[in-house]
Amino acid sequence: MKNLNDDELKKLQKISIEMAECFVKFCKEHQLTCYLCGGGCIGTVRHKGMIPWDDDLDFFMPRKDYERMWRIWKKNPPCLQYVLERSDSTHTDHNLFITIRDKNTTLIKPYQKELDITHGVALDIIPLDGYPDSKIKRKFQCFWALVYSLYCAQLVPENHGKKIALVGKIALAIVPSRRIRYCIWRFAEKQMTKYSIENCKGITELCSGPGYMKNWYPREAFDKAVFKPFEDTEMPIPAGYDAYLKIAFGDYMQLPPAEKRIGHHEALFMDLDKGYEEYRGKYFLKGKQEEKL
Repeated sequence: MKNLNDDELKKLQKISIEMAECFVKFCKEHQLTCYLCGGGCIGTVRHKGMIPWDDDLDFFMPRKDYERMWRIWKKNPPCLQYVLERSDSTHTDHNLFITIRDKNTTLIKPYQKELDITHGVALDIIPLDGYPDSKIKRKFQCFWALVYSLYCAQLVPENHGKKIALVGKIALAIVPSRRIRYCIWRFAEKQMTKYSIENCKGITELCSGPGYMKNWYPREAFDKAVFKPFEDTEMPIPAGYDAYLKIAFGDYMQLPPAEKRIGHHEALFMDLDKGYEEYRGKYFLKGKQEEKL
């Protein structure tokens, strides 16, 4: 974990906001719904901008808009500086969702250092899915979400206990073929996303990890996006942001202890002034051939 000084943090925040503005403009032009989530949503409500010690922004999108966004961006990207990364049959970025990356910057994460991807500052774009009313269907949805998470990320899960790590290691070992892994996670993805938001009373986030996929949010909280002041611009957040934030974070208006108000980022190496290609072979793909996935 890299601790950021004030100048680094401010510059990283500025880049993140510029990327977010481009993304929101793109969504407006194509009538796509998006909302800041997590720290970005808390920052909007509590600080009218970035949380002072936060360093990135993430967005939620309803699944239908998420998939439409991907198709439209591929055909007509709004800015050549920003690249969409999404795991598919030919490569993986070890994430469970789409990321938008600034190719004119460098931010190399430890778990991606062996990958030939765009190693720049990133926005995470996380899909929202329907949470089925039936408890049995919900259990199956979570099961398939866990299968999807393992075979899409193609990494042994960390920070979730030794038992989960062991199961993950075994599951990946018994399916070494990348092509078969892709087939498995695509099937699992279809199973976990078959409950449309319109037909469910609740919404959930299946691609944010085992903890968050348990959350049930009222559908009406995400009926629409509302624009609120954010630094020198405006950003969309869920209309029912209070219900969402209380379920996900509890008393979100309460500041954390002073010792935790520190800017940090999970980075092996960062250079906000130079594109990542400058560091090929030095900080990523070090001493290895281009990875073919």
